[in-house]
Formats: sequence, structure tokens, C-alpha cells
Amino acid sequence: MTKTLSIPPRTVGADISRTWLLVNATRTDTFDSAHRSSADQIVLDIEDAVDPTAKPAARTDVARWLEARSAWVRINDRSTPFWSDDVDTVKGLPGLAGVMLAKTESAEHVTETFDRLGGATPVLALIESALGIEEASQIARARGAFRLAFGSGDYRRDTGTGADDLAMAYPRSRLVVASRLGNLPGPIDGPTVSNDHAVLHEKSTLATTLGLTGKLCLDIDHLPVVNAAISPTPDDATWARDFLADFEARGRIIRDGSDLPRLGRAQKITRLASAFGVLPV
Repeated sequence: MTKTLSIPPRTVGADISRTWLLVNATRTDTFDSAHRSSADQIVLDIEDAVDPTAKPAARTDVARWLEARSAWVRINDRSTPFWSDDVDTVKGLPGLAGVMLAKTESAEHVTETFDRLGGATPVLALIESALGIEEASQIARARGAFRLAFGSGDYRRDTGTGADDLAMAYPRSRLVVASRLGNLPGPIDGPTVSNDHAVLHEKSTLATTLGLTGKLCLDIDHLPVVNAAISPTPDDATWARDFLADFEARGRIIRDGSDLPRLGRAQKITRLASAFGVLPV
């Protein structure tokens, strides 16, 4: 008799998810291990990870797996001949958490995908080009847009930009501002290819200082490092707890101009610490 594995559901909401693990859709043997991982969200990739000749089989495998499991799916961009079949295949699947739309370059790409999926499935717009960055604020305002993500590798290929922090600060910041204008959660940073955990932690921390709140990941081993870097620290949680306790004890009286910003920060830290299981020291 075949033993059925009990796989726990994702426990962190997609709006605040830190780690988004990309899983090659042709590697069906890795689907369950990815789902059991510490990733906040997993994304089955039927776009760049899959050769055009293998896309029909990959779609079928993803659809079959999503009958009993839940995940996001990265679909091909609107301009390709693969987009239509991708959307038709995943539409209505019980385990479809949402779609990540590759190479989004206009608000229409989002709304057409959203409408074709039935008007209820969230669309995470992956922005990977100079045009996409230029149109980011309109994309963020598009009906159906759930969150923005940065396809940093393709962006560098499109623009010739280097990978250093200074060069990448501009497109990242554009996505942060666009997300705010569209009233979306913070954007998701592109992946860090290095397996050096110190480098991975540094890059993740830098992204959070710019206002990004998640990161695409290519390896299960990266997940604990990124989750830790993006989460509030126990010291942060302690400060937030103590500030809020003091604020309540003084009758929620505002003493000076710094109180409201500090209150907002404390409330945000408390909410995230609770969601991520971070305990005060």
C-alpha cells in the first residue's frame, strides 16, 4: 500500500511571504520536497526553466500535482504563444494559489491574465525589463495585480546593467515606490545565485533596507538564510513589545513627532514577528 505523506499547508500569507522558491516544472521529483520545505511560497516554473518542446508535458504534470497540493505557477509572458495554453491549463485548478506572470511590461498584461483566469486568481507581476520598470506604477495599479517581483537576471540582460548593489538600487527602488502607489504589499527581490550564506544574507538584508519584503529563491538551502534576514529579529520584537506596552501605559498619548512613526513601526514588527514565529528575547 502506498503511504500518503502528510504535507503541512503554507502558514504565512502570500502578502507578507518572504521566500518564494522557484521549482523547475520538469523536475516532478522535487515538487513534494519543495512543498515540505521552509519556503513561505513555492512557484512551479513552466516558463524559462522549461524548454519549449517540454512545455506541454510540464503543464500536464503541474496540473496533476495541483489537484492535491497548492502552489503558485510561473506562466509564460503574454507576448508568447505559450501564454494562452498556460492560462487555460491552470485555470480553476483546486491547488492554484496564484500565477506569477513572466516579463510583465504593461497593466494590460496583468488584467488580461486576471480576466482570463476568471477574475479571482491573484497575479504576481514579474518585472524583468527596462520597459517593465518604466511601467511599474501602472502595472501595480492594474486590476488583479497582487504583488510585484523583480526578474533581476533578465533585467540585467535587457539593460546591460551590472549586478553590483549601486546599479541594482534604481530598479529595486522603482518597484518599491510603484508598489506603494498601487497599494500593494512590498515587492519581491530577484534571486541571489551565490551559495555563500554570508553573501545571501547580505543581499537579502540590503533588499529589505530598500523596502523589498520578499525574495525569489533557487535552492532549498537558501530558505533559512533569507527567512532570517527578512524577518524581524528577536531584539526588534522586544523593542516593539516594550514600546507598545509603554504607549498603552501612558494612555496612548502622543508626546512628540516621533511617536506616530515609532508606533507604526512597532505595530508592523509585532504583526510580522507573530506571523513568522519570532519571539521577543
